[in-house]
Amino acid sequence: MDKTIEVFNKELSTLRTGRANASMLDLIKVDVYGQKMPINQLGTITTPEPRMINIQVWDLNNVSLIDSAIKKSELGLNPQIDGQLIRLPIPDLSEERRNEMKKMIKTMGEKCKISIRNIRREANDGLKNSLKKKEISEDEEKKYEKEVQSFTDNHIKIIDEKVTFKEKEIMTI
Repeated sequence: MDKTIEVFNKELSTLRTGRANASMLDLIKVDVYGQKMPINQLGTITTPEPRMINIQVWDLNNVSLIDSAIKKSELGLNPQIDGQLIRLPIPDLSEERRNEMKKMIKTMGEKCKISIRNIRREANDGLKNSLKKKEISEDEEKKYEKEVQSFTDNHIKIIDEKVTFKEKEIMTI
């Protein structure tokens, strides 16, 4: 369940909130050297100001490939090329885009909750199997089921808090 929340945090950090954040580019893969590579392995990513990301590309041949990968992504960024430096100005989010982002965050949160519930179901199935094999008593099974349920409730609460926080962050102008 902790791992699920970790993955959810990583997904949230890649969303564009109106402020420059180098992790926004983590999900973009560039097809170079016969394989797909993340941008941070092809250049140095910096955020010199709140609304700008700079990518200092190490190999001049990769500049156009990175440029096209960023344009194809769903981030809505328009790269400006200056030799081996790619500048990504982060535009303000429109109201419509903010609402789209809220829906995306809710969807991501829901997927994460489903994963946690699946983990709970697997744990409960394991407990039932242990009971059938007479490895644990019925009382122990009930006790462990309650523990699993409390873990599930806590993790779902954490996800809800993160979704709410990220929505507020996106809606702040």
